[in-house]
Amino acid sequence: MVSAKKAKNKSAMSSELQRVNPRAAGIDIGSEAHYVAVSPEVADEPVRCFGCYTPDLHEMALWLKGWNIETVVMESTGVYWIPVFQVLESHGFDVSLVDARHVNSVPGRETDVDDCQWLQKLHSFGLLRSCYLPDAEMVPLRAYWRYRAELVEMASKQILLMQKALEQMNVQLHKALSDITGVTGMAIIRAIVAGERNPAVLAKMRDKAVKKSEDEIVRALSGEWRDEQLFLLGAALDLFDLYHTKMAECDKKTEECMRSFEDKSEPGKPAPKPNKQKRRKNEPHFDLQSELYRMAGVDLTAIDGISSITALTVISECGTDLNDFASEKHFSSWLGMCPHNVITGGKVHKRSTRKVQSRTAKALRLAAQSLHHSNTALGAFYRRMKYRLGAAKATTATAHKLACLIFRMIRYGMDYVDRGQEQYNQQYQERVLKNLRKHADAMGYALVNLATGEVS
Repeated sequence: MVSAKKAKNKSAMSSELQRVNPRAAGIDIGSEAHYVAVSPEVADEPVRCFGCYTPDLHEMALWLKGWNIETVVMESTGVYWIPVFQVLESHGFDVSLVDARHVNSVPGRETDVDDCQWLQKLHSFGLLRSCYLPDAEMVPLRAYWRYRAELVEMASKQILLMQKALEQMNVQLHKALSDITGVTGMAIIRAIVAGERNPAVLAKMRDKAVKKSEDEIVRALSGEWRDEQLFLLGAALDLFDLYHTKMAECDKKTEECMRSFEDKSEPGKPAPKPNKQKRRKNEPHFDLQSELYRMAGVDLTAIDGISSITALTVISECGTDLNDFASEKHFSSWLGMCPHNVITGGKVHKRSTRKVQSRTAKALRLAAQSLHHSNTALGAFYRRMKYRLGAAKATTATAHKLACLIFRMIRYGMDYVDRGQEQYNQQYQERVLKNLRKHADAMGYALVNLATGEVS
C-alpha cells in the first residue's frame, strides 16, 4: 500500500503548474517610470527600471531582446501603456494587455517591483487573459470618432450655457421655440449678440415652420438685458461655433480614414438604399452609410434602431471582423449584457449584469431605447420585455438582441430582414398557446376557445 505521505507528495507533484510562457516579462506601467521583470532563471538582474521617454522605451525593448524574451504583459493603466505597447509591438514582441482588476486581488504587493514580478509570474503560467483590442488600422478611426463624440458633448454644454444666460435675463426663448439651436433660435441669438435688443425686430426672424405666433415670440423676448449675461451668451456662442468647426474638420479626417480601408462589399450585390431622412444635427457631413457598407460588407443600419452613428461606434470599437470572439454569447458577455450569476453554496445570490465601461454597450442601449414606439419586431420585443421586467431590464435584453444581430451580420455576412410587429406577435401568441396546451394536458385538462367553443 502507498503511504499517505507519498500519496500527498504525488498529488502535489501532479497538480504543479506548468510554465506556458518561460520567456515572459511583466511590466508595471507608471507615469514617470516603468518597472520590467523577467524570470530570475533567465537574467542575473531580473528587475530593471526604465524611463518614460521614447529612447528609454527602445532601450527597454533591446534589453528584453538581449534575454530572448518572447512575450510581455502589462496592465491597462490610464493611457500610459499605449506608447509602451506600440514600441514593444514594433520590435516584434507578443504584447498582452490585461485588466488591472484581474491581478490586484491578492494583497501584500505594495511596491512597483512586486507588481511587475507578480505580473511576470502569472503570465509565465498562462493565468492572465488579454483584453480585446481591435486591429492597428482601426486605431486612427477610433481616435477620430471618440474625439468627435467629445466635441459633440462640449458643444451641447454650450447650448445649456446659452439657455442659462437667456434665462437669467428673463428672455424666454426656449419656451417659445422647441429648439434654440434651430434656424430661428440661432438667428435670434446671433442678432442679440450683435447688438439687437428690439423684440419686434428679433421676432421677425421667425421661420415659417415655427408654431408660435410672432406676438408670442415678442413677449418671450421682452427681457432685461444685462451686460455680464450678454458677454457670457456671446462667449458660449463663439465656443459653440468653434466646436462645430472642429467637428467638420474631424469629419474630413474620418472620411479619409474610412476610405483607406479595404472594400469588403460583394461586387454583384446592390448597395443599400440611401437614407432619405433629413440630416439630423451632429451627424457627419458625408455619406456615412455607404462608407460603412464598403468597410464591413454588410448594412448594419438595416437593423431597426441602428443608425449610422451607432454602426460606426460599434465598428470603430470592435473592428470589421469579430473573429476574436468564439460566438455571439461571448461577444454579448464582453459587452456586459448577459446575466452574471454569483453562486455560493449552490444558491444564486446575484443575477445582475457585469458593470463594464464600453462605448459599444452604451450605444446599443441607446439604440434599444429608441425602439419604444417602433412598429417592428424588435419594437414589439422591447415593449413586451418592458411590461414583464421593467424599462431597465428591457433595455438590456433588447441591446443584447441587437448585439447578437450585429455579430451575425459582421461575422457571417447575414442580411437582416424585419419580420414585422404583426408576425412577431402572432408567433409569440402561438408559442404561449403551445405551452398552455402542454401544461393543461399534463394536468388532465383541455383548453376551450370561448369564441368558437372548440376544444384543443
